[in-house]
Amino acid sequence: MTSQDPSAAIVRRVLPAPQAAVWAEWLDAEGMTEWMCARPARATKIELDPRPGGLLRIDIDDQGFGLSITGRYLELDAPRRLSFTWSSSAWEPPADSIVTVTLEPHGADQTLMTIHHAKLPPDAFDSYRNGWPRVSDQLEAWLRRRATGIMPSA
Repeated sequence: MTSQDPSAAIVRRVLPAPQAAVWAEWLDAEGMTEWMCARPARATKIELDPRPGGLLRIDIDDQGFGLSITGRYLELDAPRRLSFTWSSSAWEPPADSIVTVTLEPHGADQTLMTIHHAKLPPDAFDSYRNGWPRVSDQLEAWLRRRATGIMPSA
């Protein structure tokens, strides 16, 4: 489910994994390369230093166009909430937006994930409003593959 709030891109999704497992995915750079970035874009390299003030960087190949996302962690409240700044090298002028991910237990072994991406530049809003649901789909598929042990080949 997505929101039409004009000030932020918001996505809510029930995921097929316990809260702690979903939390761990947001802090696993190697795993994130499998689900972060709305396809056909792909994360080619992810660096994470998950601590308040720690840096994050996501290098992306979007059909031959390279860009980087950089940010700093603002909050890490395991396994409930994490927040970080988000700035794309494609944004002109440069800007810092804020991504907040909230995780709540939902039924047996499921998690309600809410992604709230605020302070987006106006010309980037539609891209993220449409992109975060696809990223959530990819995370859901990744969690299902992990649960069944079916992992991509190296």
